[in-house]
Amino acid sequence: MSSGELADSTIAFDLDGTLVDTAPDLVRALNETLDLEGMPHAKLSTVRHMVGQGARRLIERATTLVGANFSNERLDQLTTAFIQFYSADIAGRSAPFPGVIDALDQLAAQGAKLSVCTNKRTDLSMQLLDALNLSRYFSAIVGADAVTNRKPHPEHYAAAIERAGGVVRRSVMIGDTTADVAAARAAGAPVVVVRFGYCDGGADSLGADIVLDRYSDLAPICRRLLTAHS
Repeated sequence: MSSGELADSTIAFDLDGTLVDTAPDLVRALNETLDLEGMPHAKLSTVRHMVGQGARRLIERATTLVGANFSNERLDQLTTAFIQFYSADIAGRSAPFPGVIDALDQLAAQGAKLSVCTNKRTDLSMQLLDALNLSRYFSAIVGADAVTNRKPHPEHYAAAIERAGGVVRRSVMIGDTTADVAAARAAGAPVVVVRFGYCDGGADSLGADIVLDRYSDLAPICRRLLTAHS
């Protein structure tokens, strides 16, 4: 395909572990939250594999890991505290993965619409992307709170595509977890997973169409997948 032939396509990206390495800020906020209970800190290597199901689930998994058993009310309170800690310095240690900006430039130059499909809250997603000067690339940013059924439900993926002005049959999902793969598969779209993301168990085990080693390969991969699924 030549330049411009992605004009009728939409590429949806997961956020944490796909576009941006957010784990350092998430573990900072998590450990500040654990301090409220006098609990031991979580390690970055551990937290990387807990990301992708929302803030409350992260708190649940982290506290369970150290043997704590909190009521739903207390978990809600800790989740609120975590979000406050996180939002206060949301991009202090976070950065786009290598090659992300060039890949977004290439996709946009070839006419693709770009969207974010994330289980992060929409307001936090927008705050993070604004802080990293990435919001300008995306026609839609759709967090878990913006749909009735979040990933892995296909409704979330379809909403991210349609709100960007696209159609699912001409779309590709880029992610790093089973939720990303399941959402795209259920919607009938091809899916790419990044090898460097937060998946627990390895990217090759997720069942994606392609595992991406570096973002410089993304644009031709999307063209190839869209041709194969047309």
